[in-house]
Amino acid sequence: MASSLSTPLSKPGLLDRESTVAGPNFNRWLVPTAALAIHLCIGMAYGFSVFWLPMSKLLEGTDPAVCGSMGFWGHLTTTTCNWTVPSVTHIFEVFIAFLGISAAIWGAWLEHAGPRKAGFIAALCWGGGLVLGGIGVYIHQLWLVILGAGVLGGIGLGLGYISPVSTLIKWFPDRRGLATGFAIMGFGGGAMIGAPLAVALMKYFSASGTLGVAQTLIIMGVLYFVVMSAGAFGFRVPPTGWKPRGWTPKAKGGNAMITDHEVHLNKAMKTPQFWLVWWILCLNVTAGIGVIAMASPMLQDVFGGRLIGLDSGAALDAAQKAALVAAAGGLVGLISLFNSGGRLFWAALSDYIGRKATYAVFFALGVALYASLPALGHSGAAGLFILVVCVIMTMYGGGFATVPAYLADLFGTQMVGAIHGRLLTAWSVAGVAGPFLIAAIRQTQIDAGVAKNLVYDRTLYILAGLLLVGFILNLLVRPVAAKYRMTPEELARERALKHEDRIAGDAEHAARGSFGIVGVLAWAAVGIPFFIGVYIALQKAAVLF
Repeated sequence: MASSLSTPLSKPGLLDRESTVAGPNFNRWLVPTAALAIHLCIGMAYGFSVFWLPMSKLLEGTDPAVCGSMGFWGHLTTTTCNWTVPSVTHIFEVFIAFLGISAAIWGAWLEHAGPRKAGFIAALCWGGGLVLGGIGVYIHQLWLVILGAGVLGGIGLGLGYISPVSTLIKWFPDRRGLATGFAIMGFGGGAMIGAPLAVALMKYFSASGTLGVAQTLIIMGVLYFVVMSAGAFGFRVPPTGWKPRGWTPKAKGGNAMITDHEVHLNKAMKTPQFWLVWWILCLNVTAGIGVIAMASPMLQDVFGGRLIGLDSGAALDAAQKAALVAAAGGLVGLISLFNSGGRLFWAALSDYIGRKATYAVFFALGVALYASLPALGHSGAAGLFILVVCVIMTMYGGGFATVPAYLADLFGTQMVGAIHGRLLTAWSVAGVAGPFLIAAIRQTQIDAGVAKNLVYDRTLYILAGLLLVGFILNLLVRPVAAKYRMTPEELARERALKHEDRIAGDAEHAARGSFGIVGVLAWAAVGIPFFIGVYIALQKAAVLF
């Protein structure tokens, strides 16, 4: 008998879920700071475009006759030719694809392993992937850059993205949207911090006669590993049965869209609700990525010199062209800001109006806004055009932040992290297929002789159509049928896999500590860099006005 009990009673390791149970002095508002530390780092994925141009100029004195005809497969192993911008942008496609793949594969494992172990492994993969990518740049091997930053980094993105979701929802049953909005806001804002940092580092190292790409990737990889590890070790999980003081779960028969039952991951994927939400996210992301991918060139093509106060069709000199590019670049800064802010705003609002209603607003308002952009472009209303794009970006980010709470409402909280991981394959599909579709439509228009200022009209109407489909699919979402719910035996088995019997703790008195100086320091550690990023984004956007 003693032997049979020795394994479950063995001392848990530092990274194990049992070691992260909160004590009585812990405050739940520290958990979002741990999540933000991870998401602000992996959010640099959105800022990777700052590397594309420098990566295409690493070598001097290359042979144009040889390099000009070299395709992507040749670029993977060449040491004598510069890579092209299209070749290196495949890194983005690879790590977005692996984000969804890794989240889907290891989501269930994460539920059992806990957020600390998952977050630490994410730090190893994302930070280590950037370091390996930097080595690949240094020896000029594109395949190694893609393997490091793309594959390994993508795995880190996936694990890091979903690691806090289930934990935050358990800590904030009263504010599910707000809690996940805080964390996922970090992913949207990570580029506001990381991109200027990368540019500054490349500028510093370029003084030594190199473009500084390799050194920058390695330094940022080490920095991100340290910050993400700190976030991972900051995670705590609530004892089984814990709830906020003074909060009472909804009475049965309340909001029918919020279940008080649990659905297993394997059964969730067999429900129509899972696939409806999968397509809802996919369509929302596809439309948003369409605008992100087109934003800067679209603003330049549609408004031309009018964007900098000149007449339409006026010939531009070199200085005016540079000013036009800078103005369009300002929109990119605004996009990052509104993408990030929308994640918190819409997710928090969903706590009051409901997740289904929030997505209904995304799609209904989105259809109207996308369909209005061509007319605004034709009329020369640049200010309104930019405002509409910014509102669209809030709903793009808001869709990411609201969907974890939507899943928790439908399927319960027991396996919401794993279910969310499987759902993120929709992001992978949209992240790869969306830009390809948009670019193909745009090129078809150009080949057909459509004027540059009109070439985006059809694309925008198509995106509005996709959102209309999403609106209809969202209307079809209903509560999950009782046949998919876990039985008491299945729920007990799942809780045993999480060792919840070992982390029961004192649910009544746990995590009742004050916010205190620790809370102030934790929020300052993530808040100060974030607001520095906001300031930089606003500076860049100022050229628009």
